[in-house]
Amino acid sequence: MDFFDRLQEQIETVRQPLFAVTVTAAAQVNTPLIAIIHWHGFRRATPLVLPGIKIPPRPVPVSAFPLHAPWHNFESVDAMLLDAAWQFGAWDVERTERRGCNVIGASAAEALACRQAFGDYGEDMVRDPQIFDDGTDRDELMKLAARRGYVRWLFRPVKGGLWRTLNEPDDTLDADGGRQPPCPVQPRPRRPDGRGRTVYHLGKIDRILLPL
Repeated sequence: MDFFDRLQEQIETVRQPLFAVTVTAAAQVNTPLIAIIHWHGFRRATPLVLPGIKIPPRPVPVSAFPLHAPWHNFESVDAMLLDAAWQFGAWDVERTERRGCNVIGASAAEALACRQAFGDYGEDMVRDPQIFDDGTDRDELMKLAARRGYVRWLFRPVKGGLWRTLNEPDDTLDADGGRQPPCPVQPRPRRPDGRGRTVYHLGKIDRILLPL
């Protein structure tokens, strides 16, 4: 599973700077992973030009696509994402483990976080991926995550991304904001209770970054 190449293809197609990349998996091995690309940029909602009428720009919608390569433990997904994040110059990778939201005491905020983790952003989508073109059923994945929990990974690319414009000092980065493989950071086991946040530090950053 070469996630780096898939991400590079998306960048070349959309031609907008990246803000962040997330990947979500239901807490069951060998299920489809849902990758979501958050763009930073503006473009017109329509190519229509009306004399004397200013058509306001709109945010570029997020893009979502499934990853189907087999995986038999969460550490292998960690390794894949660490490799991609390293090559794209990200300063860290955040892995968040959450319980299912179909449990007693779960809040509406937990249910919303689960839907958004799987790309349910309402109208803010390139298309509705309720059922992807390849047959992936997002709704079934969300139901599984609601029962068993899920894991969400997040990183913010420097190469091809918004963060390159900040010119933060980082000796690990190449001139284009990326890094050469392999990634030296090793995956860590999941938390025993399946809840919590793990941060892999890949480079140097002194600012405070707000989570998505």
